Amino acid sequence: MNDDQPPSGAIDDPWQALRRLTPARIALGRAGTSLPTGAQLDFQFAHAQARDAVHLVLDAEALGAGLAERGLETLTLHSAAPDRHTYLQRPDLGRRLDADSAQVLRDHRQGHPDGYDLAIVIADGLSALAIQRHALPFVDRLREQMAGDGWLLAPLCVVRQGRVAVADEVAELLGARMVVILIGERPGLSSPDSLGLYFTWAPKVGLTDAYRNCISNVRQEGLSYGLAAHKLLYLMREACRRKLSGVNLKDEAELPGLAGEQQVRLNFLVDGLQ
Repeated sequence: MNDDQPPSGAIDDPWQALRRLTPARIALGRAGTSLPTGAQLDFQFAHAQARDAVHLVLDAEALGAGLAERGLETLTLHSAAPDRHTYLQRPDLGRRLDADSAQVLRDHRQGHPDGYDLAIVIADGLSALAIQRHALPFVDRLREQMAGDGWLLAPLCVVRQGRVAVADEVAELLGARMVVILIGERPGLSSPDSLGLYFTWAPKVGLTDAYRNCISNVRQEGLSYGLAAHKLLYLMREACRRKLSGVNLKDEAELPGLAGEQQVRLNFLVDGLQ
């Protein structure tokens, strides 16, 4: 069936041609006073995918093996939420490490008293599917782009049942002056595998979201790995220069253009509306 044509039996919708331009549920048509059967089944399938993404268990061993193949030291940790059920009901427990994990980091710090420039944390969040699909290729692109910065990288920390703020405790215990967490975002009905990046300068337990910068929707159909890494590196370099992050640090990264083309400076809050 042509995407510009309404489902069989549905009343034509003048917005039909716009369906080619967005995965959003628009121009579905109608059958009488209801949605067509096909559109209703598609909605139920997308809802099931989102639910599955929330409850999927992160394969931390496979992720750790993939990082080890890249020559990266990895520490596998756990939040204070003992299981998925508790994690979903008690967000506060997902923001802190359990006692054993915190001790692992303290022990590691004893052998590295000078700390690190950057800590990278990977947590399942609300979509382990996003981590399984995108964490390794994004780490590859990030390492490629930051190779010339000379930052001392802490062991990559994989946190089960983790939320965004758990990265602050990880980095504080490791003595890292900045941290980025790769985390599965809350699934949407068209994006069950969206990866989010949250960056913090001078991380410590108790910081609010005002001290973090967020880059969201990193996935094949959203923000590419290369562009996300480019934006993140801009934030990290500016943070090192200005000693801050969060609401006082704006994303004004120059987007890399095609060869021979002038680079474009884009502020998504302003230029994205044009």
